[in-house]
Amino acid sequence: MSIEPPPVTQTFKKFEQQHILPIPEDARTGTHWSLGAIWVSLNMMPLTVVTGAVASGAYGLPIGWSIVAILTGNIIGAFGAALHASQGPHLGIPQMLQARAQFGYLGASIFALIALIMFMGLFTSILIVAKDSLLAVFPEFNGTAAILIFAAIGIVLCIFGYDLLSKTMTWLSIVIGLAVALSMVLFWAAPDVPLFRADAAFSFEGFFSMLAIGIVWQLAYAPYVSDYTRYLPKDTGPKAAFWGTYIGLVGSSVFVMTLGVLLGAANPDNPLAALGEYLGPIGLIVLVVFAVSSALINGVELYSAVMNALTVMQSNFRVIITSATRVWTTVVVGVLATLLAILGQGDFITMFESFLTLLLYVLIPWSAINLVDYFVIRKGEYSVGDLFDPEGERYGKWNVVGLVSYGVGLLAQLPFMVNPLFTGPLATLIGGIDIAWIVGFVVTAVVFLILVRVGSKRDRVATVQS
Repeated sequence: MSIEPPPVTQTFKKFEQQHILPIPEDARTGTHWSLGAIWVSLNMMPLTVVTGAVASGAYGLPIGWSIVAILTGNIIGAFGAALHASQGPHLGIPQMLQARAQFGYLGASIFALIALIMFMGLFTSILIVAKDSLLAVFPEFNGTAAILIFAAIGIVLCIFGYDLLSKTMTWLSIVIGLAVALSMVLFWAAPDVPLFRADAAFSFEGFFSMLAIGIVWQLAYAPYVSDYTRYLPKDTGPKAAFWGTYIGLVGSSVFVMTLGVLLGAANPDNPLAALGEYLGPIGLIVLVVFAVSSALINGVELYSAVMNALTVMQSNFRVIITSATRVWTTVVVGVLATLLAILGQGDFITMFESFLTLLLYVLIPWSAINLVDYFVIRKGEYSVGDLFDPEGERYGKWNVVGLVSYGVGLLAQLPFMVNPLFTGPLATLIGGIDIAWIVGFVVTAVVFLILVRVGSKRDRVATVQS
């Protein structure tokens, strides 16, 4: 039975109309250039800088090894994110809504809820770092007021939807890219910048921890890459979506994180402050640009949070999604995330590092299941209409195979986890090197593939016997 998605309402015509519904071909106005601009601009923010600074500041790695760890992690992680992105033009639906095919109509809402929490966390983190950037220039400015102003900008952008976000990201990527490039050149050229810490030294724990952070930085995009590639015309094919996403994510992430490495070496305790300390007025201007850009970029994070909130609402409460629903959901989710930012202005770096590693552990099994299901088992053949069937006649309400595989993948990671909150016994034996993501991905993929094959064989036998 094929259930067609409900029609789109005509409320708020100035705003985006599709929401979580499939994007019709005549509304697919995206290009591989606009797609690349979205991913490039998303990384042009102080949060990316702070993440890069963890390598040289928190882990004390030399600059060269810091960049190698960052580059390697981003290259690996972006490959998975780009594979997810290639699904967008073909299916035309948000990324996490696709999970209904692997986990069932209701089961998928668990992962949409996880993604919602993740995007709210990112929205909160960006607000805090944007506030820190502004206060580094204007220390007398009220931090809470700065958070409220930046949050309001992101909420307004999100209310208008994809078209305004896409245009904003295109121009933003150019402005921030120039600011980052100028900062890096000046840092390398300035003779008084202490780029080489006396206590900097290579360590396997620091290197692999930073590599894992690079991976999770990219995999954090996986739950929403198709939210934007679904606007590419179907005939562009998966290659354009893959390479537009991959090159945009890797190039911009490594570029901005490298600036973070330099700042972390110069000032491990407050990397962003190093811009003003060593670059003078130019550094202060860059900090202001970073702060403003973060407010704009945050509209994208909130947009994907809303897509997942709407998915949860439709799955569990059968809410009819209208433009008014999307607008009010945007306001509510944005306000909640803003309150979290106001309450979480304390020890941010420690909390953020823990948040990143926990994200990696919960995303890896989902990513493995989605990629195996899409590329190996179904080879992209899905009934989009049936993904909106609340009775789950084709994909079920709860897909036991997908849920069990995910649970096994999570458990397989436990002995290898390295997190400020918990370190697994096997991770301790190998010197605190975080390989949980490798174990989690491989185990989940293999278990899911075996369970699907066994289930298919059982169904064929039952059909023959009947």
